[in-house]
Amino acid sequence: MSQVSVIIAGKTYRIACADGEEEHLGGLAASLDAKIEDMRVAFGEIGEMRLHVMAAITMADELHETRKRIAAMEAELNELRSFASTGDERSQMIEARLADGIQKAADRIERLARGLNAPA
Repeated sequence: MSQVSVIIAGKTYRIACADGEEEHLGGLAASLDAKIEDMRVAFGEIGEMRLHVMAAITMADELHETRKRIAAMEAELNELRSFASTGDERSQMIEARLADGIQKAADRIERLARGLNAPA
């Protein structure tokens, strides 16, 4: 288990994380710090705790919207897969009908060729 130091709103925090996750955790902390700074610019000095809560709620809302978009995309992907599967079945049926038609035409051509080659 590793520890990483991050700075959020000017304060340093030591946070434990899995080995190899230090950079990722640092990036998350930097995102939160940037969101808090955005809130500070937008609303002024309204108290550290309020800024932190507003930043966290804003990020939670962004996560919620992202999850909704992912769910919608997954539903659309499933629909497309279903459509493609149905299309594959239709394609196979059409191919089978075409192959049958070609076989019948080949049989007729062969009978005609035999008839033409038959001794008169």
